[in-house]
Amino acid sequence: MTAAGRTPPEGRYGARRAPRSRRTAVVLVILGLAAGIVVAFLGYKNLGTAPIEAERTGFSEEPGNRMRMTFDVTRTTPEQAAVCVVRVRGINGDETGRKEVYIAPGQASVRMTTVIASSGEPVTADVFGCSYQVPSYLSTTAPPTG
Repeated sequence: MTAAGRTPPEGRYGARRAPRSRRTAVVLVILGLAAGIVVAFLGYKNLGTAPIEAERTGFSEEPGNRMRMTFDVTRTTPEQAAVCVVRVRGINGDETGRKEVYIAPGQASVRMTTVIASSGEPVTADVFGCSYQVPSYLSTTAPPTG
């Protein structure tokens, strides 16, 4: 006796499953492709080229534990204001001073110079980072209160 063409007893092997339909497979493939596209887009957006970059071009000591720093800012949306955080460091590498520098809308590349106060003797200066999220107290012409 062969088992070909016979169905096994239901109580012994459990109920028979219905085969997956083609529609379910197509939907799963489409969802997988959509998820892949979303992940690729987010990866490009977060890990691709930075929309704003800054590079230190020079620094020099100033009297009174201050340092003058010059840096170049390059941005992809020059019509939008930006802010760069610059800082100075002491001999042990600790940050001893920090300043936010407002970058007005204008050219795609701009050279900025600022003086940063330090709590101790500064030995170097660098750009911590830049962003298009400008705090309201930097973008307004009103004097600070308090």
